Amino acid sequence: MSSLAEPTDNFSKNESIKTDSHFLRGTILEGLADQTTGAISEADTQLTKFHGIYQQDDRDIRAERRKKKLEKAYSFMIRVRVPGGVSTAQQWLEMDRMADMFANGTLKLTTRQAYQLHGVLKGNLQRTIKEINEALLDTIAACGDVNRNVMCNPNPYQSAVHAEALKVAQAISDHLTPRTGAYKEIWIDGKLIDEGQIEEEEPIYGKTYLPRKFKIAMAIPPSNDVDVFAHCLGFIAIVEAGKLVGFNVTVGGGMGMTHGNIKTYPRLADLLGFCTVDQAVSVAEAVVKVQRDHGERADRKHARLKYTVEDLGLDKFRDLVHEHLDFNLGAPRPFEFQHLGDRYGWSEGINGKWNLNLFIQNGRVLDSGDFKLKTALREIAKEHSGDFRLSANQNLLLGNVEESHKARIDEVLRAHGVFDPHTFSGLRLNSMACVALPTCGLALSESERFLPGLVTRLEGSLDVAGLREDEIVIRMTGCPNGCARPYMAEIGFVGKAPGKYNLYLGGAFDGTRLNKLYLENQTEDEIFAALDPIFRGYAQERETGERFGDYVIRVGLVKPVKVAKTDFHG
Repeated sequence: MSSLAEPTDNFSKNESIKTDSHFLRGTILEGLADQTTGAISEADTQLTKFHGIYQQDDRDIRAERRKKKLEKAYSFMIRVRVPGGVSTAQQWLEMDRMADMFANGTLKLTTRQAYQLHGVLKGNLQRTIKEINEALLDTIAACGDVNRNVMCNPNPYQSAVHAEALKVAQAISDHLTPRTGAYKEIWIDGKLIDEGQIEEEEPIYGKTYLPRKFKIAMAIPPSNDVDVFAHCLGFIAIVEAGKLVGFNVTVGGGMGMTHGNIKTYPRLADLLGFCTVDQAVSVAEAVVKVQRDHGERADRKHARLKYTVEDLGLDKFRDLVHEHLDFNLGAPRPFEFQHLGDRYGWSEGINGKWNLNLFIQNGRVLDSGDFKLKTALREIAKEHSGDFRLSANQNLLLGNVEESHKARIDEVLRAHGVFDPHTFSGLRLNSMACVALPTCGLALSESERFLPGLVTRLEGSLDVAGLREDEIVIRMTGCPNGCARPYMAEIGFVGKAPGKYNLYLGGAFDGTRLNKLYLENQTEDEIFAALDPIFRGYAQERETGERFGDYVIRVGLVKPVKVAKTDFHG
């Protein structure tokens, strides 16, 4: 099945929308000009995702507006690509300014190293995106059925290997960016080129692009901070004699599933082979093309690359990849991961400058009471000549800091109520949540607004058990799509209904094992009652060096997930 072919009756509706869109133009410009509604058409809602935009509404006030016979309170989320997570202080200032001018006054740092602006009104979309591009950032391919933001450890000064890996990640991102002129015409020029005046093509994607979204991550052992096995395509840096010699290539990871549908499941990627550094971009293109030609286009719930790999089998998939290459992948080489999370606090880089990794709870940058994180970071950005780097764990790294500036940064943070990350519990420092309510249309329950309070309550149990400093990975999403990668966590929560969550246990601390369902439809009180005795048991019975996820499997609370298709639901 090829995406270059015309859609058939068996294809999903989205395939026809893409085909008929004139390479993602659709009627987006006409919809933006329509002042009678705050929304855009259903077809354009799908197409604008390719431009980095999601139409949303405020679900907190839906019922009230319905009673008043008003349309939903529509607004838009804009996602800004930051390949490898590296941006400048000036770009941070621009994002901060636009959050106040066009959005809801906050910045969201995502689990995929991107910026998000929430609450942008339709009338401000073009100006906002144009100004994002003037800041030398963009939003194209931040969403949609294409390759999205390529992830990588954001600190190029941690080692020469990190710097080289980041360059490869950025090269892959550039190579897989859609070639359509629609983005520039709609958001920069404000005028479409007449269809008859251009002959356009997408040499990698074709006019129907990919069957579903496609995600790439690059990990540098011993840190698996990007959750490389959770992605469609992964590159694991292989270092020999201190030099980056290439990458182990992984394929077939993905988080999303659907409640009650056992044919859908999260899956960890398989090791496909090894490539050299200069082969990485070609490998990325080849894997994308295999997914383009063989991915499911009839059922979008079965359209991610993980199902393509599962259906074809790894050996057949590898053969198809080789058909697009003038070389064959080598055998995977040895590597070892030790942890998922970020390393907080100050660290010195190989260039003699310093880096500060800050904990940003659930990635939300805002001012609240005496806690004025947004203001503090704005002040630092005005004085800071280094980088603002976004981590895959929704945190922020202030990079390339002169030693003489460290004290000033610490002073600004303290003055605005931003504390040393080491004052937080190990559980909180390893927590992540998606946005969920009130804006995500897929959310079944709270996540970002609920997890911090739940962690506070669980910290009480941890304190009693003597586990406050222990790193335990805890993640929550408001629906089963898994944006905060909850199925990789040692403790995972997935929204099932308002105020109720499925509780998963047993993920690996290094990101190499999925967790498994432990309890369904749990309220906050039930969650606390379930976890409190497990924490006490872990404190008393754990073996030397044993992680929480390994403990719950050893004592039989859940079984390990070895094969996702059969074990995750079984």
